[in-house]
Amino acid sequence: MKKLKCHCGLVEAQININSFEKILRCNCSICKRKGTIMSMVKNEDFKIIKGKDKLKLYQFHTKVAKHYFCTSCGIYTHHNPRSNPAMTGFNLGCIDEVDTFELKNIIIIDGKKHPLDKR
Repeated sequence: MKKLKCHCGLVEAQININSFEKILRCNCSICKRKGTIMSMVKNEDFKIIKGKDKLKLYQFHTKVAKHYFCTSCGIYTHHNPRSNPAMTGFNLGCIDEVDTFELKNIIIIDGKKHPLDKR
């Protein structure tokens, strides 16, 4: 079990995970700008335990993906990707015991060439 917190601490989540099997970065337009390193769990393994009312939803383009951030500190905490809305991607930088600068084997997801985008 891991605990996720935004920078100001108003938003907290509980993640039912023991280890991070996949560590991801994405090059889509929003992830490129966020620069976030993330991991994923099934939606039922991610639960907001504090500050749900402090979260703001951001959607763009196809309006399928749901990106959440804290309205107080602005930190991206988690999202539901359009490629699999049954999953929750979460910001590994929001987990105190994770040093994102020491992570290895980061998988790059090519979000620039998402199959739902028409070129």
